[in-house]
Amino acid sequence: MDRKGLEQLIFDTYSVEPDYPWMDTPESAVFRHAANRKWFALVTTVPRSKLGLPGQQPVDIVNLKCDPILIGSLRAEPGFYPAYHMNKENWITAALDGSAPEDKLRLVLDMSYNATAPKLRKKKA
Repeated sequence: MDRKGLEQLIFDTYSVEPDYPWMDTPESAVFRHAANRKWFALVTTVPRSKLGLPGQQPVDIVNLKCDPILIGSLRAEPGFYPAYHMNKENWITAALDGSAPEDKLRLVLDMSYNATAPKLRKKKA
């Protein structure tokens, strides 16, 4: 999946448009919940070397919140890396160059969306 495909998937699934909060990196997009403004996806471009790959060519990536139990096994999958510029215990990075399996990317996107969703409070009886 590429960046455009991911952005369309997010819009089609969650009805969320990208937010571009940083003037110094105008290509970086944040996807947030409307109710609590928490991020569930951050899309940006980094040099391949930032992911531990050879070369300096730019690659689009997405950071997603993930269950810490799954992070280790996901890192063994192609296209998944330790979170770039985020907490590596709770976030994972996926390359948007077609190397990450689309079904796993969709699964982690959904997990990230649900993990950052507003929590329902129970009413006191």
